[in-house]
Amino acid sequence: MRLVALAGNPNVGKSTLFNALTGSRQHTGNWPGKTVELAQGSYFYKGEDYRLADLPGTYSLVSRSQEEAVAERFLRGGGAECTVVICDATCLERTLCLALQILELTNRVVVCVNLMDEAARLGITVDVRALACALGVPVVPMSAGTGEGLEALTEAVREVCEGFFPLPPEKHGRVRGETETESDALARGFVRRAERLAALALGGEKKTHTLTQRLDAILLHPILGYTVLLGLLLGVFWLTIEGANYPSAGLQWCFDRLGALLRRGAEAAGLPIWLQGALLDGVYATTARVVAVMLPPMAIFFPIFTLLEDFGYLPRVAFLMDHGFYRAGACGKQALTMCMGFGCNAAGVVGCRIIDSPRERRIAVLTNAFVPCNGRFPALIFLIGLSVSRGNSLLGALCLTGCVLLAVAMTLAASALLNRTVLRGESSSFALELPPYRRPRVWQVIVRSVRDRTLFVLGRAAVVAAPAGLLIWLLANFNADGQSLLQHAAGFLSVPAGWLGLSGAALLAFLLASPANELVLPVLMMVLTAGGTYGTESSAAMSAILTAHGWTWQNSVCMLVFFLFHWPCTTTLLTIKKETGSRKWTLLAVLLPTAFGAALCALLRLIL
Repeated sequence: MRLVALAGNPNVGKSTLFNALTGSRQHTGNWPGKTVELAQGSYFYKGEDYRLADLPGTYSLVSRSQEEAVAERFLRGGGAECTVVICDATCLERTLCLALQILELTNRVVVCVNLMDEAARLGITVDVRALACALGVPVVPMSAGTGEGLEALTEAVREVCEGFFPLPPEKHGRVRGETETESDALARGFVRRAERLAALALGGEKKTHTLTQRLDAILLHPILGYTVLLGLLLGVFWLTIEGANYPSAGLQWCFDRLGALLRRGAEAAGLPIWLQGALLDGVYATTARVVAVMLPPMAIFFPIFTLLEDFGYLPRVAFLMDHGFYRAGACGKQALTMCMGFGCNAAGVVGCRIIDSPRERRIAVLTNAFVPCNGRFPALIFLIGLSVSRGNSLLGALCLTGCVLLAVAMTLAASALLNRTVLRGESSSFALELPPYRRPRVWQVIVRSVRDRTLFVLGRAAVVAAPAGLLIWLLANFNADGQSLLQHAAGFLSVPAGWLGLSGAALLAFLLASPANELVLPVLMMVLTAGGTYGTESSAAMSAILTAHGWTWQNSVCMLVFFLFHWPCTTTLLTIKKETGSRKWTLLAVLLPTAFGAALCALLRLIL
């Protein structure tokens, strides 16, 4: 079996090519002496078996990260009979640098110029013959997504492995110098050679992405970039709040009518009163409330968020945030994992694997829950409307934007605190690729965001809400000393809750809703209406319920802040335990945001 290595920058189509070659004949594992997991697979071509090793995506072989070190060590001593280097036809100048470095280590190379279809749409023509003559190795044009060029690539690999293709002589194998100055000089040399080769392959005409350059001049500007970011946040939140009002009211009406029909059916069927209460006032009411409150804003927010992601804007947000994380003593990649956290904190924690430094990875894991996940946004919108905006959607959008900015500021503050205390160290450097802007595939984006985000989160919340509603109803309807168990628990928590500007019922709701943040408001309503009938009340009706139980404006503001900063949900905590392998760090992940939230609430209680 012949061993073939697959190398390239991130986001050049390496995984797509790997899957096209290996199909289902693939697995993952660690190479001996390595800590980075490599994808491995095999394919059969012209009577010969080939084993394909997918090396980590890297921008260079000058080892500054774990991925670069693994790739260099494998290319030097991994025994590959051929190395396929993937280059991006739309940015040939940048991706050729890695190819030139690999050619210093081995001459058994095939250069694959991928994304030729996208280059054609941009008006870029690559002269692969001129590039092959200059490099002295086979150069194959390809579009991995469509499979075009796959046969030519496998044939070129076979020719190199069997010695049919005349290869250039071996080079001296230097990709770095003995000193930093010498290494920088070598790096500049690779860049200049890549520029000359790209100019040759492009016919001497410098190709530029005019639209990308013009947009980046605005979106990455140190002043205009942040202005646009704030404007986008404000616009997205305004659309979410304003657009969610009408479908939310419609859903509430539908659930009320359905609840009435179910109750008449239960009475007609002769179900016992206690069973009607458990099923309708407990399970149904809580689940219906979760759906009515969460579905409309998520159905608007997630598609817009996904469209911005598909457009290529989110990496620009990470670029803008990089300096702040560096100053906080964290890795700039944390900006990316923080953006993931806005979708789901558990997903953000898993995404922290992209950070090489164990210290910086731990900082990112412990602070990811400081940003509100998608399950918290509907409740934040309601609390803002209850405490501040009171029906003014523009004011509500401004307040929600302020909450997001506060969450980002607290993330930076918590990262700096960890960097100066239990996780001391210096920030590492990293390369962040800014992809070209692409026209979003609107229909596909909408379908994907609704399926993978909206329905996933809603389903998770509903699954948790049903048994939670049953439990709360049971606690509300079992009495001891003339009071329900819920009332006893709320009374017990009233003193510590008072220190935070909350009611005992609110703190109890946070505790009972630990499995999912989406349940805090429905659980609070169930606690306050213990023993009563609770359905999908409007915001005005919910406000009346809170007022009747002594709720104040101070309580609303403090609950809003504590909703932003408190312990992560159970799913996120289990993920943190799995990623860190430590109960100590998992406990710290509980205490850290809760301490920040408690301190802010206590301060607000004194001020308000």
